[in-house]
Amino acid sequence: MRVSAEKRLSASPWLGGAVAFCSVLLALAAGGVFLYAQGVSPVRAYALILRSAFGSAYDLSETAVKALPLAMVSLAVTLCFTMRMWNIGAEGQALLGALAAAAAVRYFPVESRPAMLALMALAAAVAGGLWAGFAGLLKTRWNVSEILTTLMLNYIAIRLLEFFVYGPWRDPSSLGFPMTRPFIESARLPTLWGTRIHMGLYALVFLTVVVEVLLKKTQWGYEIRVTGSNERAARYAGMNTAANVVLVMFLSGAAAGFAGMCEASGLQGRLQAGFSAQYGYTAVIVAWLSRLNPLLIPPVAFLMGALLVGGEALQIGMGLPLASAMALQGLILFFVLGGEFFQNYRVRLRREGGSRWKR
Repeated sequence: MRVSAEKRLSASPWLGGAVAFCSVLLALAAGGVFLYAQGVSPVRAYALILRSAFGSAYDLSETAVKALPLAMVSLAVTLCFTMRMWNIGAEGQALLGALAAAAAVRYFPVESRPAMLALMALAAAVAGGLWAGFAGLLKTRWNVSEILTTLMLNYIAIRLLEFFVYGPWRDPSSLGFPMTRPFIESARLPTLWGTRIHMGLYALVFLTVVVEVLLKKTQWGYEIRVTGSNERAARYAGMNTAANVVLVMFLSGAAAGFAGMCEASGLQGRLQAGFSAQYGYTAVIVAWLSRLNPLLIPPVAFLMGALLVGGEALQIGMGLPLASAMALQGLILFFVLGGEFFQNYRVRLRREGGSRWKR
C-alpha cells in the first residue's frame, strides 16, 4: 500500500468550507485534551465559554466589542494575503495608529467631534500605512522578507508606545499605571444602544464593503489576485507588481492603524500599554478561517471574539491562565494551515497491484 498526493487542478467551494469546519473541530478536540491535562473538564470549560460569550445581551455586546477591532485588522491582512504578501505586523501597525491618534488629541485638540475624529483617523491611517509600506518597499527594492520585517517592526512599535505611556505622556494622576490622560470628549467614538459597542461598528461595515468591492470588482483588485496567483505572469502581462506590493502594504497598514484608533477612541478612551490584546496575531487566524473572503470576516471574527471572552471567563471561573485561550487560538491556526494541504492536494492510496482509492 502506497500513499501519494496529487495537486488538485481546482477545488470546489464546499471543500474549503468543509476543510475549515473539520479543522476547527479537530482543534477543539485537541484543545479538550489540553484542558483535560490541566485537570479541567473540557465539557465544562467549553460550556463556560459559550455561556460567557452568548449567555445574555450583555455577553453578546462584550463579544462584539472584542470582534470589532479583530475584524478590522483581519480585513487589513486579507488585502496582503490575497496578494501572497505575508503581513505579520498588523499588531504593530494598529499600535502605531493608536499612537498617532493619541498624538493628534494631545497636540491638536479640536472641540468639534467630527473634525477631531477625522484628524485622528487620518493620522492613524497614515502612521499605520507608512509602517507597513516601509516593509513593502524593502521587499521590492532588496527582496527583504516581509515576514521578518513586519514581525520585527511589531516589537519596535510596542516599545515605542511603551516609551510614551511610561514616559512623557503618562497621566500624573494614574497612580503610576502606564496610560495617558483621558481623551477629550470630542475624541471619543459614541457608543451605541447603551452598550460598550461604539460607532466603529459602522466603520467596520463600510470597510468590509470597500475591501470586497476593491478585491473583486475593480481592475486593481484583479491585478492583486493575479499577482498572488502567479507573479511572473502578472509581470509578463505588464502589471506593475512592485508598485502594487508597496500600495497593498500601505493600505493594509492604514486599515490596521485605523482599527487601533477605533479601539483607543471607542473603547479605552485613552492610550495605554497592551491595549490591543494581540489582535494583530489573532487576525491571521480569522483571515484564513474566512478563506480570505471579506464578507465572511465579521462573523468569523465574532466567533473568535467569543473565544477571547471565554478565555477571560476560564481565568475567572476555573483559575486557568489567560494563555489557555491563546493556546486554543494557536491550535486552530495550526489545524487550519494543516487543512490547506487537503484543500490543495488529493490523497491517493495505491495497492501494489495497481488499484487505488482517492480521497
